[in-house]
Amino acid sequence: MPAPENTFKSALRQGRTQIGLWQALASPYSAELCAGAGFDWLVLDGEHAPNDVRSLLTQLQALAAYPVHAVVRPPVGDTVLIKQYLDIGVTNLLVPMVETAEQAQALVRAVRYPPAGVRGVGAALARVSQFGRIADYTANADDEICLLVQVENVAGMQNLDAIAAVDGVDGVFIGPADLAASMGFRGQPRHPDVVAIVDAAIKTIRQRGKAPGTLMADEVEAKRLLDLGYQFMAVGADVTLLAKATSDLAARFIG
Repeated sequence: MPAPENTFKSALRQGRTQIGLWQALASPYSAELCAGAGFDWLVLDGEHAPNDVRSLLTQLQALAAYPVHAVVRPPVGDTVLIKQYLDIGVTNLLVPMVETAEQAQALVRAVRYPPAGVRGVGAALARVSQFGRIADYTANADDEICLLVQVENVAGMQNLDAIAAVDGVDGVFIGPADLAASMGFRGQPRHPDVVAIVDAAIKTIRQRGKAPGTLMADEVEAKRLLDLGYQFMAVGADVTLLAKATSDLAARFIG
């Protein structure tokens, strides 16, 4: 059985726009519900949602039956944690708070087997190789992992060009909320100074041949950023959609 192609990574390489939805409910049931909505990708969040390796595994299993890509965000770019994520079947990683090219290079090494990297070789025991049934998994794994790095503060933006230039980084995700806070505009991701930097980042990322991405729940602004050149974008989150829908429904009856 051959190793499957990562078609999300292929889509980014081909310049095709990928629209996603954030998953913070940490539930395989809600993840499966959202998987059928028609999004290209879903982010399973381990940074700001109560997820661990086991809960992420159950969500990956729930998504496997649907034509949607799972992008998993760890709480931190830790080599050991990344190894566990990859072994349970994560093929698309979104790593937060990357500030330097050196960090990005370390992450590239974390997702690759020796001699190109430091990933532990234990796939024969793991879900990712279908427990050894994909005989050529280790031979092809390095090429199929999609590494997305988040640049989301002033330090990271100052090093954006160097980060985007790192071989093995497939995309750069700009985080406007953390960026705004680091610029002194906490809670103001739409501040003109923040917007200007977010807009300018696209050119830098694209010049390095990488895919630019972000999260934008405002529909008008999301469409503007897509027209500007953002290629992979999350346009909402399960928790905020549920919170708004339930609050709106309650208000219509209770006032």
